[in-house]
Amino acid sequence: MKILFCIAALIFSATNFSVYSQSSTPTPTPTPAPSISPVPAADPQSNVPPAYVRPDPKTRFKRYVNGMFGPETLVRAVGRSGISTWQNSPEEWGGQWEGFGKRLASSLGKNVIARTISYGMDEALKLDSHYYRSKKKDVGSKIKNAVISPVTARNSRGKRVIGIPRIVGSYTSSIVAAETWYPDRYDWKDGVRNGTYSFGLSVAFNLFKEFVWKK
Repeated sequence: MKILFCIAALIFSATNFSVYSQSSTPTPTPTPAPSISPVPAADPQSNVPPAYVRPDPKTRFKRYVNGMFGPETLVRAVGRSGISTWQNSPEEWGGQWEGFGKRLASSLGKNVIARTISYGMDEALKLDSHYYRSKKKDVGSKIKNAVISPVTARNSRGKRVIGIPRIVGSYTSSIVAAETWYPDRYDWKDGVRNGTYSFGLSVAFNLFKEFVWKK
């Protein structure tokens, strides 16, 4: 079962008006036409978000490495491990520092698997699963961006599409963990549940980045 899931995971944005001169002939003066103010030309740079440019290979690889071992990853892993320790899940690992250490190692391990699969599929499908903050400043747009980003990606033109790399990476990493280093009572179904749970945590962290952490 583990092999099948791993194999399945690895395969998948003026006009100037003319003004008529009055005639010089001594004829009755015609009624002047109402004056029309010229329409100012629109500034092509105003209120137009910059076009999306796919990051170069060096930047994409750097993001991949930072996604596995960078400070943001550590913050997320510590947060998840802390919640799991507070909930004592799995209970076989205990609720003290030793249990926290096991959960932290598990979280980092799952993240390496998820990031590697996502990076490989991004490269193969020419997608970009990196999280970008909303360019719009209203609250609704920020919330929408935070919610849909975990399950979407950008193609080479910057258009949002279904984020197959991240979806496959998240579920595969959770299933592999449940089938390997988790206690024996866990199986792939628990992995699917944990994968779904991880998307909820990603949304929460995205909201934090939209409204609090501007770095």
